[in-house]
This record gives sequence, structure tokens and C-alpha cells, in this order.
Amino acid sequence: MSDLETKKELSSGQREELLAILRARFEKNMNRHKGLEWVNVLSKLEDKSEKLWSLSEMERTGGEPDVVNLDKKSGEYFFCDCSEESPKGRRSLCYDREALESRKENKPVNSVADLSFSMGIELLSEEQYRELQQLGNFDTKTSSWVKTPPEIRKLGGAIFCDRRYNHVFLYHNGAESYYAARGFRGALRF
Repeated sequence: MSDLETKKELSSGQREELLAILRARFEKNMNRHKGLEWVNVLSKLEDKSEKLWSLSEMERTGGEPDVVNLDKKSGEYFFCDCSEESPKGRRSLCYDREALESRKENKPVNSVADLSFSMGIELLSEEQYRELQQLGNFDTKTSSWVKTPPEIRKLGGAIFCDRRYNHVFLYHNGAESYYAARGFRGALRF
């Protein structure tokens, strides 16, 4: 087994601790997943060690993942970062590898695309971000990069969202930019 595969496994203690955190959050925030039961979520999670590792990474970086949807067609649960503000452990990142390499100086430590990939999660789309905002008031002091359409990225831009004045706003920036108050929210399906 390679080091990468080893890293994507949680010990039994880490697994139990994570499941306890996820269950407590699930039970505390029933408005996010009306009609869903933890026992059903847990039964789907038990066989998915790599998905548990990804959820652990979401938790470790401050995302506070929680179930926000069940796709009735596919039977997949949808976990999303539900931290009040953009996850602290995922801020100050430019959008992707190309943007990171284009910076001549003051490069951030990573990019959104590379970090989300390494965590095994997907970046929220604008539509998913807006759906999340129906469940609470997120990013009232921070902002979050969202999946950028190829035609915008091709021209050097990237998009991000936040919530101000009780509205969700979509903005643009150069993909190479990064800010201490901008991170990203991820999602995981299983």
C-alpha cells in the first residue's frame, strides 16, 4: 500500500470521533435535511472509508460538513461545508494551478482546485452555493470561490460568492488573486 493510500484511511478511533461529530451536527441542524434519518446516512457511510477520510479533511480544515440533500434518483447523500464563514483552513488560495504558477511573487501555498482534489471533494457550483444559502446565512463576513465556467476561466477570471444585505452575490476576480477572507466550500456525494 502506498503512502497516499495509507493517508486516506482513518484509525478506528478517528472514525468513531468523526462519526460522533457528524451525528451531533446532523441532529442539531435538522432543518438542513428534513425527512432524513441519521441511521440511513450512517449505513451508507460505514462502507466508504475514502469518503470518511474526505469528510475528516473537510472537518479538519474547518468546513463543518453536514448532510444537505438526498438525491432520490441516485440514492446519493450530499454533504456540504456548513461552517458559518468560509472554512479557515482553506483560505488565502488562488483558484487553480495555472493561476498559482502565473504569480511571479507572493504565491499562496496552494490553489482551490488542487486542494479540493487532494481532499477528494468537489468545489460548489454557483447553483449549489445558492441552494446552501437557503439553509442558513453563510459567508456574511467572508467569501467563497465557486466552480468557474470554462469560458470565464479561459479569459483569466474566476468567480466567488458571499452573502451581504440578506442577498447572495456573485463576483469575479483574477484567478491568481487570493485573500485572507476568501476560501472555498466543498461537497461530497456518496
